[in-house]
Amino acid sequence: MAEIKDPENTIIMETTKGKVVIQLLPDLAPGHVARIKELTREGAYDGVVFHRVIEDFMAQTGDVQYGKTGGKDFNPARAGMGGSEKPDLKAEFSNMSHVRGTCSMARSQMPNSANSQFFICFTDSPWLNKQYSVWGQVIEGMDNIDKIKRGEPVRDPDTIVSMKVAADAAA
Repeated sequence: MAEIKDPENTIIMETTKGKVVIQLLPDLAPGHVARIKELTREGAYDGVVFHRVIEDFMAQTGDVQYGKTGGKDFNPARAGMGGSEKPDLKAEFSNMSHVRGTCSMARSQMPNSANSQFFICFTDSPWLNKQYSVWGQVIEGMDNIDKIKRGEPVRDPDTIVSMKVAADAAA
């Protein structure tokens, strides 16, 4: 298991394919990291489906509005169109490259439209650099991300079973 050096800036995500540990990058994207931790601590990501998963590219999740199984607005046909009740975030683009395991925010064509959805890169995706806000890096469990069912949309999708900030999970 990867050593967790900063539990306050580490996410432990249990998926239907297994555990994934994400190192947060608050120096790179403080607003996005704060949002991810806020939604995580509210339990907003628990039960959310991986609604868009493209081979040799990325797995997208985080639609807490339409993608949360058991949620009041759960609608697999609309998963990917929603966010959270919180305001959209100002872009925090950086020089960090999108490589295998990079966690970055999904958004519309508007740069300041990221809200709750995010994606994890399967492979290096340099065309995304400086276009999307990178907020984390998978440090353990990419083999589990690799197992997530593919599709646009995904039929019978995998889900985030639970997502916790490591500092809270250590209880």
